[in-house]
Amino acid sequence: MNADKYPQAFQGGWLVIVGVLALIVFLSVKDLYPVEEISWQRFERQMLLTGAVDRVLIVNNNEARVFIKSNFSDDTRFKDAFRTGPLSTDKINPGPHYRFTIGSPESFERKLDLAQANLPADQRIEVKYTAEHSLWMDFLPWLFPLLLLFFLFRMYGSVSQGSTGSPGAGPSIFSFGKSTARLIEEGNKSPVTFADVAGLEEAKLEVREICDFLKDPARYTKLGARIPKGIMIVGPPGTGKTLLARAVAGEARVPFFNLSGSEFVEMFVGVGASRVRDLFRRAKEKAPCIVFIDEIDAVGRSRGRNSLYTGANDERESTLNQLLTEMDGFGTNSGVIVLAATNRADVLDPALLRPGRFDRHIYLELPSMLERKSIFNVHLKNIRTAPDVDIEFLAGQTPGFSGADIANICNEAALIAARISKVRVDKKDFMDALDRVVAGLEKKSRIISSHEKKIIAYHEAGHAVVSWFLAHTDPLLKVSVIPRGKTLGAAWYLPAERQIRTQTELTEHLSALLAGRAAEELIFGEFSSGALDDLEKVTREAYMMVVYYGFNPKLGHVSYFDSTGRQENMIQKPFSDETARLMDEEVRNVLQQAFKRSKDILMAHRLQLEQLAESLLAHEVVYQPELQQILGKREVMEEPVRLSAYVQV
Repeated sequence: MNADKYPQAFQGGWLVIVGVLALIVFLSVKDLYPVEEISWQRFERQMLLTGAVDRVLIVNNNEARVFIKSNFSDDTRFKDAFRTGPLSTDKINPGPHYRFTIGSPESFERKLDLAQANLPADQRIEVKYTAEHSLWMDFLPWLFPLLLLFFLFRMYGSVSQGSTGSPGAGPSIFSFGKSTARLIEEGNKSPVTFADVAGLEEAKLEVREICDFLKDPARYTKLGARIPKGIMIVGPPGTGKTLLARAVAGEARVPFFNLSGSEFVEMFVGVGASRVRDLFRRAKEKAPCIVFIDEIDAVGRSRGRNSLYTGANDERESTLNQLLTEMDGFGTNSGVIVLAATNRADVLDPALLRPGRFDRHIYLELPSMLERKSIFNVHLKNIRTAPDVDIEFLAGQTPGFSGADIANICNEAALIAARISKVRVDKKDFMDALDRVVAGLEKKSRIISSHEKKIIAYHEAGHAVVSWFLAHTDPLLKVSVIPRGKTLGAAWYLPAERQIRTQTELTEHLSALLAGRAAEELIFGEFSSGALDDLEKVTREAYMMVVYYGFNPKLGHVSYFDSTGRQENMIQKPFSDETARLMDEEVRNVLQQAFKRSKDILMAHRLQLEQLAESLLAHEVVYQPELQQILGKREVMEEPVRLSAYVQV
């Protein structure tokens, strides 16, 4: 055990351990002389019948101790039993000299009477009974629990200082109600600053104002402004919520408390509320300061949610109530600003989000083209790149990618280049990394039969042909039948950065997704299980068109989408069974029309479908230049796409 980690827990503890061990050894030594254990047969033949036995002592009704007469001390048969040890040969062992175990006193006496039946009454040996209690055996049952409790209290109860030196941060059994927040001050500031946060200019402006307010409050208070009490940062995973908070910790010149929402939750009742009180008590002592609660949805979920099914979580709700009280109750928290981050703002309690508690809500979205360029610039600073790496091109190939995804691509590209001992990371490494992140690792060892490969080739060729001849689908980059991850093949598109999608775009997208299954029926006359992922996607999108977006004329301009996330916990559906039946019928009609459209396009361009499938079987990957040679120039292409990096070297 590390003595530096627990300096007070084991102060003098080793002396206690040595003392206890010495006591155990001392109490374990019951006899000063060794006593040999024998059998009943030896006792009867060698000792009892020869008249050498002086007396027998029965101890605790289970052990017989034999005393040999002193005039037999020189007898070679018993000489060893009278010795007291190698260093003191001038003394004679008074006994007992031998011992053996008996079943019961009655059986022992019966056997002894039978053995002495032919002896005169005055020559029969004397048998006495006694009871002995071992001090060690009596001492151990209550000594061991005391020692165990002693060391537990010493180990956990004495540690009241954590790594930050703040009270209650250690594993003390008396500090369950203490806050586990890590305190960041001048000496241990976060190395991340606003310069390391790219693509979040509006969000940085919001949080930078908080830092400026704490640095120079008179600049704002002289105009009557008051400092916000809380800022809620909301966004999809990987968009930089925690990174932004770390930058605030690095930039702020005030104490910064950092903890996760799950740290309030414990198995003991009342611990969460106690930790909230202790957190704000410590924050008031350090005011002005900033408190950051990551993943606040762990403790801030709406009160009473799912109570009809699982029962209310009283402990979590009491923790939330205490948090609400501390942020805007009768007490004053002047100078304490609370930052919180979550990607599930829809499940948070409305009382937590109101002004006065969280005055500002910062919504982080997936980065745009310009923001992705700045994110690439940040992550490529420490990577040795080749001259052919174009950051603008990389940003254009990653629409819909978060900052964490871009960081992962840069790291994967460096790993790929290092794996083959390259001096610099070039454009091809980034394209391979993009394929690795999007579709998974290439499965070179996967065995695929020629018939299966033919089905996969026509399936992917069907996707390519239909999407090529539909005007509103995303631009097609390449088609591949190389197995990656869980996929056996893929058609790669470059999604356009749209904020909204029209009904025509969604309908054509359904046709492109069903084109692989349509190609299987057209060429082979039956379907395969390879279209499972396509069916899952089209079913989800068709239900969104009918149920959420109001694109169906029979249902009308009605949406059953609930942005608050509370509809999933309702006992009764917000629509009738007849409406549900109509929804299912219209979804089937939408998918049937999309499938028919795909099949019609493939029948009209069957020759191109077969040529593309044969090219895939021959080369495994077909890029856009080859696609243009087979399918012709696409009439409608919304954005010009640079594809030179996809051409294999």
